[in-house]
Amino acid sequence: MKKFINKPENFVEEMLEGIYLAHPAVTYTANDKHCLVTATPKPGKVGIATGGGSGHLPLFLGYVGDGMLDGCAVGGVFQSPSAEQMLEVTKYIDQGAGVLYIYGNYTGDIINFDMAAELAEFEDIRVTSVVGNDDAASSVIGEEHKRRGVAGILFVYKAAGAAAAEGLDLDEVTRIADKARLNTRTMGVALSSCIVPEIGHPTFEIGETEMEIGMGIHGEPGISRRNLEPADDVVDSLMERLFAESLYEDGNVAVLVNGLGGTPREELYILYRRVAERLSERGITAKHVFIGEYATAMEMAGASISLIKLDDELDRLIAAPANTPFFTRLKA
Repeated sequence: MKKFINKPENFVEEMLEGIYLAHPAVTYTANDKHCLVTATPKPGKVGIATGGGSGHLPLFLGYVGDGMLDGCAVGGVFQSPSAEQMLEVTKYIDQGAGVLYIYGNYTGDIINFDMAAELAEFEDIRVTSVVGNDDAASSVIGEEHKRRGVAGILFVYKAAGAAAAEGLDLDEVTRIADKARLNTRTMGVALSSCIVPEIGHPTFEIGETEMEIGMGIHGEPGISRRNLEPADDVVDSLMERLFAESLYEDGNVAVLVNGLGGTPREELYILYRRVAERLSERGITAKHVFIGEYATAMEMAGASISLIKLDDELDRLIAAPANTPFFTRLKA
């Protein structure tokens, strides 16, 4: 294991200390560095919270800031934060208009967020939830509720955050977040494993000449493992699976080509070149394009492609300005 760390058991704590030193726009509450919140909450605005394991930067905590999220509970590497940490974030970001939870479809997160919501009721804080499930590889059409939440949750954050910044109430912000969720799909491919610092060895084995289509961001099994193919062929495999969802027949979309932690940006642009060709063939316009690392898996080599089908409302909200430590968008 070659990493720039001190003691493996201090990995998350020291990472968080670096975040706070580098980005004074965020701070923490309840004297717990795992409870990251905006330093300047806005009175009367719906609060939006997320949470999840470390090891996925910029997901999850990197999107706390203007026009997106207000707080994030941070767990250990690939581990859910506690319900108590989620509650502390909720209490801090509630500004009298209630709080929306947006998080991925993972058992630990569901249990702890549900418990935090119940505890928030005793604090007279109204909480609603939207659970991201964009990973088209993780379950078949018709059983979308079983799918994992992966990089496409960025679009849910973005739409909901913009709606809250406009001053919409909790029910409307929740509706928009759920609308974004329903219109988002992701397909990914992994080329290598990743290493959890406290474990010290690869999470899984994959051959030097192999790739796995549909692998999850914690190393969950995908839908097929085969020899590495040219980039265009890889994109075609991912896009065909996305097109099979019957959401993307025509019209406008936003596109996210996401690196999983160990893929150069140059390669992501090679992938997007083919994505753009495949969309053009179908008469689909990419109104907004995001290319880079938005949801990683430590140093895993690989990438994912996310699409969100746009109507006028979602188009406006995805285009709205936002400014967080890891995401800046100027008005389109």
